[in-house]
Amino acid sequence: QVQLVESGGGLVQAGGSLRLSCAASGRTFSGYTKGWFRQAPGKEREFVAAIRWSGGNTYYLDYADSVKGRFTISRDNAKNTVSLQMNSLKPEDTAVYYCAAVGRFLTSVQTLGELHNYDYWGQGTQVTVSP
Repeated sequence: QVQLVESGGGLVQAGGSLRLSCAASGRTFSGYTKGWFRQAPGKEREFVAAIRWSGGNTYYLDYADSVKGRFTISRDNAKNTVSLQMNSLKPEDTAVYYCAAVGRFLTSVQTLGELHNYDYWGQGTQVTVSP
């Protein structure tokens, strides 16, 4: 129903920036949640950021505490993409970053971080931050 493809990963030095993009294809929804997750070697996949739309006039943005103030999630409706602008990168940001989506509005931060709530996942893109 929906296919997601991430791009924009790479190798940067600490303090640098990267912009990840997730292109979506397939059906559209009257409401949605689109998120970014990351998974470092030997670690669980963790929530990074999400953008939610309930069908009204407001987009809701949510961030993990570890990235708040440094990362910004956004959506380009014309291109049907969601992006993650990552600034002031730290070595602990090193991970494979995945975009995910579900065709409904999720209601809480805790819910946003639950992997089973997302029906669609991208293949992941590697982000490596050197010290």
